[in-house]
Amino acid sequence: MSLNGSRIALLIEDEYQILEGWYPLLRLQEAGAEVKVIGSGTKNSYTSKEGYPMEVDAAAADVSASDFDAVVVPGGFAPDNMRLHPEMISLVRDINQSGKLVSAICHGGWVLVSAGVLNGKRATGYLPIKDDVQNAGGTWVDESVVEDGNVITSRTPVDLPNFTRAIIAYLSKSNAESSGGQTRSNATDLSGDPAGAEYEVGAKVSS
Repeated sequence: MSLNGSRIALLIEDEYQILEGWYPLLRLQEAGAEVKVIGSGTKNSYTSKEGYPMEVDAAAADVSASDFDAVVVPGGFAPDNMRLHPEMISLVRDINQSGKLVSAICHGGWVLVSAGVLNGKRATGYLPIKDDVQNAGGTWVDESVVEDGNVITSRTPVDLPNFTRAIIAYLSKSNAESSGGQTRSNATDLSGDPAGAEYEVGAKVSS
């Protein structure tokens, strides 16, 4: 399944969980998607809980829902920081209201709670956020991946393969439906070389 033409926002903030940030980034790029790393705008590089940096492509205030087909929210302690920035919450809310894919893993569900995405939805995440999901109107489901309409949620790093497979399957189907069975292929890869999109890494590592 190819994601050529798919534009995905990966939200990032300090203390993100390293696997939940980098695994989706690399796997979705491998599938052909153009992934933009979106930060809160307070700095140009954010550090994981484990001390590994990821540079951003743009601030949330400088992009809009129309720029993307999907958003991915990783976990760690980053979602707690993201919730302090209205622009990040608004981006997720607008993407959801546009009927586009909203996905989150682990504590990333906190951002979906703040954006009002989970009301009436089945969802999962890291077990300690169960009450938050339910208080936001969601129905908690303890499964590796839960898909409800345009919302995909997952639990912890061990579920990352299933999480990214679900995202790829959803977007591949969406691409095929929007192009009458033809996968879109007109997006600009971060590397500037669409032919090599699935082998290029868009995020930059600080030295």
